[in-house]
Amino acid sequence: MNILHMKYAVEVAKAGSINKASEMLFVAQPNLSRAIKDLEADLGITIFDRSAKGMVLTIEGREFLTYAQQILRQIDNVEHIYKQGKAQKQKFSLSAPRSGYISQAFSHFSKHIDTTNAEVFYNETNSWRAINNILMSDYSLGVVRYDKEYDKYYKIKLEEKGLNVEDIAEFHYRLVVHKDSPLAAKETVKISELSSYIEIVHADSSIPSLPVTVEKKSEAVSENERRIFVFERASKLDLLSENKQTFVWVSPVPEKILKSYGLVEKKCDDSKTLYKDVLIYKKDYKLSKLDKLFIEELHKTKPTH
Repeated sequence: MNILHMKYAVEVAKAGSINKASEMLFVAQPNLSRAIKDLEADLGITIFDRSAKGMVLTIEGREFLTYAQQILRQIDNVEHIYKQGKAQKQKFSLSAPRSGYISQAFSHFSKHIDTTNAEVFYNETNSWRAINNILMSDYSLGVVRYDKEYDKYYKIKLEEKGLNVEDIAEFHYRLVVHKDSPLAAKETVKISELSSYIEIVHADSSIPSLPVTVEKKSEAVSENERRIFVFERASKLDLLSENKQTFVWVSPVPEKILKSYGLVEKKCDDSKTLYKDVLIYKKDYKLSKLDKLFIEELHKTKPTH
């Protein structure tokens, strides 16, 4: 079995697609696909289910990934032992909700990466995948968002999974629209006034470990008949900046981002749910210097009610 191919498989699992993994690894897509197929043939298993949505781990693939990560960590440890004295690579990895304040904190944090020998991953995703990335994909930090009403429930579940949980922020969702939208002129907006507009929502929004009916009740703020589903935060912002008929529910957005896209943030008296963001990481994980610097920036940019 080729160790390099094992590393490729781990990166593909992290990225969720051959295309993204090839960019991170600087390996041509056909070569990366061939390497994964060779690895599967050597092992006699199917590691990934391939679909239009990307590369998804099979049950056998998840089991393989656990062993692969352990092996690769052992290899890193051996290299560290015998290469002491050489410059060590700084590593940082974060999975978090698509959120303006977290993105701003990450941008400020990036200025602290003061060496060329660094490897940094920032994965904007839903809460379930943020947890899974720490447990299965060796990410260091995660941010999980949920309805504060279920705070005790989530903290028990997260601790059962061997994760530390630290409170970051609490907030009500805000309405964001184009600055020239008729909604922008209103002091506050009623949910009933949104029926003629197009709502932009993240297609893979998910609250971890809750029944679907409870999850949807918790997440739903409005029930518009016209919706655009997106996966990338940048796509959402581009749509808002171009289409005055669109709106989105989000955590409070930094003023700098609003101005750069020509957007405004409005309060909605009908939005009663109080959301909570918490930081998670494995209990046996020791926070690095970069981790601590990011957490410091996160607390500086976090929103209030």
